[in-house]
Amino acid sequence: MFLVWVDTLARTALDPQEVPVGVVTSLIGVPAFVVVLYRTRGATT
Repeated sequence: MFLVWVDTLARTALDPQEVPVGVVTSLIGVPAFVVVLYRTRGATT
């Protein structure tokens, strides 16, 4: 479901052009991964 929303966003963000889905996925996924990484790192120490 996440990729469906990301694909829709990638196609409509810059209307005459399409943004690659991987770029939009990484823009959303990297901050989420960093948050999860810091939360789990803090819980183990």
